[in-house]
Amino acid sequence: MALASLLNPKCSIKAYTFPLCVSLIPNISSSLFSSLCRGHPFSSPPDAPPVPKKVPFTVTAHGRTWQDPYHWMSDTNDHDLSEYLSRENSYAESFMADTHHLQRKLFCEMTSRMPTTISTPPERWGPWLYYQYIPEGKEYPVLCRKLDTERRGWVNTFLHYARRAFESEECLLDWNQIAEQYGYVHVGTCRISPDHNFLAYTLDITGHERFMLQIKDLRSGCLISKLAVDGVVSLAWAQDGNTLFYTVSDDNQRPYRVLCRRLGFHDMEDVPVFTESDSSYCVDITSTKDGKFITVNSNSRTSSEIYLIDAANPLDGLCRIRERVHGVQYFVEHHYGLFYVLTNAPLNENKDFSDGNYYLATSRVEDIQLANWQNVIVPGKDISIQDMDVFNGHLVLSINKKGSPTFCSINLPINVGYKEQLEIGNLNPWYFPLPANPCSVIPGSNHDFMSSVYRVVVSSLVMPDVIVDYDVSRHLYLIVQQDEVRNVSEGPVSWSFTWLWSIWGNFRKKLVCRPHDFT
Repeated sequence: MALASLLNPKCSIKAYTFPLCVSLIPNISSSLFSSLCRGHPFSSPPDAPPVPKKVPFTVTAHGRTWQDPYHWMSDTNDHDLSEYLSRENSYAESFMADTHHLQRKLFCEMTSRMPTTISTPPERWGPWLYYQYIPEGKEYPVLCRKLDTERRGWVNTFLHYARRAFESEECLLDWNQIAEQYGYVHVGTCRISPDHNFLAYTLDITGHERFMLQIKDLRSGCLISKLAVDGVVSLAWAQDGNTLFYTVSDDNQRPYRVLCRRLGFHDMEDVPVFTESDSSYCVDITSTKDGKFITVNSNSRTSSEIYLIDAANPLDGLCRIRERVHGVQYFVEHHYGLFYVLTNAPLNENKDFSDGNYYLATSRVEDIQLANWQNVIVPGKDISIQDMDVFNGHLVLSINKKGSPTFCSINLPINVGYKEQLEIGNLNPWYFPLPANPCSVIPGSNHDFMSSVYRVVVSSLVMPDVIVDYDVSRHLYLIVQQDEVRNVSEGPVSWSFTWLWSIWGNFRKKLVCRPHDFT
């Protein structure tokens, strides 16, 4: 099972739709279950199932009124609730007593097929390699990093001589320690500062899905003490590595406000930056891939409005790109003085793209507020654009081609004349090779703007999950990790080769793989 990256998870700017979903637990037919239980007949439990008490309570909402006699169960601190749940658990234990042998057998068989260790392949960002793993005997992951001492260049040549001093693993966040302290842990979002000195993350220790903000100084390993903030949802760092923007939610769990915190100013209160008063809109905050701008995104189900913050001058205020228009959505990325805008705004009075057909436009930074957008890529026949990711030398598009999701890359910059419209096929795209069988493809965090490698997780019902790196500059791909399935007739390496070489079909000639990548 692949761990999701928490450094900067790629949030889809639009909802992905995949043809398949993967179940981690195999179905057991009723006939098989009955045959396994034969010889161990069920006996009736000694007592009748417990019945919860009813307490009269009237609910009124949206002009309607009804009775909810079980409303008292919403108070998790109620002693009667704890007592009732204990009686339910005792009844279930008694009812299932005759299946204990079968439960142990199924549990042992399923755990025997699980890998002994679960980890993610390292992901490079700047001079560091970030990765996660679950320690043996533990339930939760650990976020770690190591200096990447094998990269070329004079800086890394110097690091090569200091390799012995820097090659030790650095633990950034251990979920298990938090769980031991509080009994429960759920980390929502993690963000590493651009200078790699701080880790900001959101933490829930109650199970109520209300996350509090935590900031850790990675140089000292200590948390930065300040008044706790509750209900934090998303995070974004400015370029100085000391200014953090975050969103908070209201009582209805709607993210509605953006605040700014400056590290090192302990006496300064967090400053409100933006508040969304329309209850149909939710606010999200992120940064462009190159880190030049922070975007405050206010989105409803059908419309969007984006404000920009200069990441180099985070206290200079907001700049709205375009006033919200019903039915029009747009999302932005930045690339060397140009904004790339993915939108469904009408191209002209006679052509409306509000039905979900998105196109890509560009605008110079100084012209972005004038809505002076130059149309670059419009959907071709049987193609729709779903998402985009901008890097130093290439643009990655998530598209739907003839009803199937796929990805393609286009070299940047795109040299087109003003107002010229092109289809994707006119820009020499490289379509990512994917398995012939139906599958889902989920992008990784892909945080490094300077990278030419795009990482995805490929899931299918006919093979274990694989993590694939696509080298968009050389048009090659590498399977860097595959989920291990133990106790099968063939060993992990031969099993992987047998399946992958048959499933990846015509693309197998380009497959670059090493046996130790499958262990």
